[in-house]
This record gives sequence, structure tokens and C-alpha cells, in this order.
Amino acid sequence: MTAAAFGALADTPSSGRRKAWMRSEEARGLALISPTFLYALALLFLPVLIVVAYSFWTQNYLDIDRTFTLENYRQALTEPIYRDLFVRSLWISLTVSIVTVVFSYPVAWFISFHGGVHKNLWLFLVTVPCWTSYLLRVMSWKVILGYGGVMNTGLISMGLIDKPMTSLLYNSNAVVITLVHSWAAFAILPIYVSLQKIDRTLIEAARDLGDSRLKAFLRITLPLSLPGIISAFLIVMIPTVGDYVTPRLVGGKDGVMIATAIQAQFGKAANWPLGAALSVTTMVLVSLTAAAVVLALKFTVRRIR
Repeated sequence: MTAAAFGALADTPSSGRRKAWMRSEEARGLALISPTFLYALALLFLPVLIVVAYSFWTQNYLDIDRTFTLENYRQALTEPIYRDLFVRSLWISLTVSIVTVVFSYPVAWFISFHGGVHKNLWLFLVTVPCWTSYLLRVMSWKVILGYGGVMNTGLISMGLIDKPMTSLLYNSNAVVITLVHSWAAFAILPIYVSLQKIDRTLIEAARDLGDSRLKAFLRITLPLSLPGIISAFLIVMIPTVGDYVTPRLVGGKDGVMIATAIQAQFGKAANWPLGAALSVTTMVLVSLTAAAVVLALKFTVRRIR
């Protein structure tokens, strides 16, 4: 091909559009974030890929047998102890997520609609508990709910009980209470952001057309804040399934979750393939459960409207 032909090819419309796009802000933005995106993708994708690969292998004392097998998944799905831990973990995580969102929504709504010039101060106060160590917050609830803790002492001083209760600590209820407190701030913030984006004139128009405060809330505020509710729910649910510190400190034998079994397989048991299979199964179950809850929330809000 001659030089003239190369020049004609370079001057084609598609080549011109490509050059124009390369000079656009979109192309410069992609070039700017691409290294970071690829770095984050490698940090996220490669570890998950390694865990998935391990889940199809077997442990032979100190050696890994890389022969493909589904035995680990058979144990994870058929062993009664793992099935019980999966069910308990999902139940505790769902309960924590629902309770956290239910308690966080009024706080976020108050700050957004009635915070006035003090909104930043309220948000500051919401984030104050996060300044301390997560472990310290869990230990504080262990002190509060303990046999001689603040809760029992207060109930006895008010005459509501005669002797300290032993049912406050070392059970699934203690795990739920501790996790709700620990993740409340992470639920309040996305709901607040979603409420802040709502056009207040829509609510005023609904009131002018005869809607009550409750009806305007159900028809306008709640549906428009649904993205924040979903974000808060997922932010709370996904990490709490994999929490093993809280169940170990305040859960006792009735509060053990699947993350404890996974940690044991990667630690004392030294059975990484089975631990990987439990991890992958947990990820799949959490994803399916989260998707089902999100669809249920959208359907419920649509029916309310």
C-alpha cells in the first residue's frame, strides 16, 4: 500500500471520530482511572479466584492435591453442622440488617428534614462511635450485657428483676444487639444522602393536593429514598455474615456463625480447601439472599404507592 493510501485511510470518518474521542474529557477520565481500576480489580478478583480454585482441591496433610473434586462442596452442603451455621448466619445477618435499617431511617430522616443548620453536627455525633476500635465497642457490650453489667444492675435498681439475668449474653440476641450498634452509622449515612437528594417541592405538591403527612411520606419520600435503604441494607448485611469476632466474644455456643467455622478451617484445622468451599458457598448464599431482599423491597414500596 502506498503512502497516499495510508494517508487516505487515516483521514476516514471513523479515524477522525476516534481521534476526537481520544482528545475528549471522557477518554482522559478513563485514562486517569484505568490504573486504579485495574489495581483494584486485581486486588478483588485474584483473591476470589484463588479461593474458588482452592475450593475444588483437597488437603492431603501438608500438601494440596490439585485434582478437581466437589467433595468440599458436598461436605459444606450436606453436613448438618454447616447447614445449621449457614441458616443461623443468614438469619442473624438478615435480622441485624432489618433492625439496623428500621432504627437508622428515622435518625437519617430527622437529620435531613429537621437538622437545619446543625446537620453537620448531627452527622458528626453519628460517626463518633466509629472513632473507637471495633473490638472495644464489642467488649463494651459484653460489659453492658454481662451478669453484673450495666443492664442487669439498672433493671435491679428499678425493681424490674430480683436477680441478674443470664439470658442477655452469650446467645444470638447479644450478637444482634452488638452488630446493630456497630453498623448503625454505616446505615444512617447512605439513607441520609438519599433523603437529601429528594426535591422538597414534590412533598409540598403532594400536601397541596390533599395528601396527609403519612401518605406523602409513603408516596414520595419512601420510594425516592429506596436507593439509600437498599445501600444501607447491603452495607450491613454483607459484612455481618462474615463477622466472627462478635459471635466469639458475645455469642457463646448459641451465637456461633459460619465465619467461625471458616476461620477454624483456615487456622487450626489447616484444611484450606474446605474453608474455601465454605467461603464460596457463603458468598453465593449471601448474594442470592441479598438479591431476593432487594426485589422484595422494591415490590413492597411499589405496592405501597
